[in-house]
Amino acid sequence: MTICLTILRAVAGDDTGGVVFDDGALSKSGLGEAGTTVTALPRYSAAFRGPSARCAQTAQVLGLKAALEPALRDFDYGEWRGRTAAEVAATDPYRFSAWLTDPDATPHGGESVRQLCQRFTNWLSSLPSQTDHILAVTEPAVIRAALVHALSAPVRAFWHLEVPPLVMVSLAPRCRSLEPGPSTWESAVSNAQDLWISPGRDAEGAPSRMIS
Repeated sequence: MTICLTILRAVAGDDTGGVVFDDGALSKSGLGEAGTTVTALPRYSAAFRGPSARCAQTAQVLGLKAALEPALRDFDYGEWRGRTAAEVAATDPYRFSAWLTDPDATPHGGESVRQLCQRFTNWLSSLPSQTDHILAVTEPAVIRAALVHALSAPVRAFWHLEVPPLVMVSLAPRCRSLEPGPSTWESAVSNAQDLWISPGRDAEGAPSRMIS
């Protein structure tokens, strides 16, 4: 049996002060936006979600009976948890830049980009082969990790992937094996006009538009 995995980004939380390194409930507009996605969902035999409130609420609005999966959680932001990206960039620019440019950096004392990518790869390898189509609601960081894996891209490409709310990415093993290994997956994006790869860098040398 061929495994197919469709990953849906949860709707963003009620965030008016910039990207927040924290969990959060959905805004009213976000809830309405999620409701319009129901008809676009693929047929699936199992559903999972990340542990955040936004993943739980997105799954609920979509009518999914999704099992909580810890491996689909957001970054561990360490001491930056609860702060905005703008605040961290302003008060700790050197360490913030290091986090965005070095996939092994953990300036916040939490999780590195490489560690998150490995966490996703480990989960992907653990999926039961008897399940033909899995649907997962998760965070943008996890979807970036999925794309890095499927494209066999260097981990440094992670922040160059823009992942809008409710974008869906489908992964399937190229080799049609019951036990797909690393770098044997291919990807398809359901609304590719909303997903893009940043080709350049901003004036300060950091990858542009990297936080979402």
